[in-house]
Amino acid sequence: MAGCMKAPWRVELDCRFEEHTADIADNQILAWTLRGILQSGLCSGRILASVRQAFRGLQGAATLTPYGSSACLKRLYHRLNADYEPLHALCRFFLECSGPTHTTGTHDMLPFLVDMAHLFELFVAEWLKQHLPERFELLVQHSVLVGKSNKLTFRIDLVLCERQTGKVICVLDTKYKLGDSVVNADVSQVVTYAELQGCNKGVLLYPSIPLHRLDELVGNKRIVSLGFDLYGDDLDSAGSRLVKELEKLA
Repeated sequence: MAGCMKAPWRVELDCRFEEHTADIADNQILAWTLRGILQSGLCSGRILASVRQAFRGLQGAATLTPYGSSACLKRLYHRLNADYEPLHALCRFFLECSGPTHTTGTHDMLPFLVDMAHLFELFVAEWLKQHLPERFELLVQHSVLVGKSNKLTFRIDLVLCERQTGKVICVLDTKYKLGDSVVNADVSQVVTYAELQGCNKGVLLYPSIPLHRLDELVGNKRIVSLGFDLYGDDLDSAGSRLVKELEKLA
């Protein structure tokens, strides 16, 4: 102001300012996630239009930069950018769950193998954790040491217990295979697991409903074959049927 008073004929004002940009990591994460959602084919109709509109709004302001789900973790939020926190939480969900599909695309990539047996085991474990009745507890990849020197280790896929008492109801061994009949080796394995846990029930769990269900006594162990049908129309319905079967064993 002092300068203006000394030279009133000058109309220019002396000022200092910071030029802010929208091209920051916070917005880049949003843009990259929206692009992934658009390419996934998951949206349609009104939702697809909304996602497109949001992406176009960011496309001109933020550089399209690849980000992984880890970029959404341990970010610093304060009163000026607190609105980004719930948005980045959603971005993390979509970025973690996005990946290659089994369909043919237009780009070349390195071939890879998926350990479906392990993936099936993880899927069943996570689904049961979310949907089992409260009175049950599920142990995943339960390790049992055997022998005087504890040199032998058995790792049981799933152990179903009563939450209050800790009593083992049954052991479950997931088998990612299709077939009309159960093989002896699978039965021997689940019988061993049941013996190690001191229970009298063992379940062989397959990714489809067995055509010829096994329900036999092997010694004093009842061994049954069940399915979590991945090939049906509704995974939740398939899981609910499995839970009902497990409740019958309790």
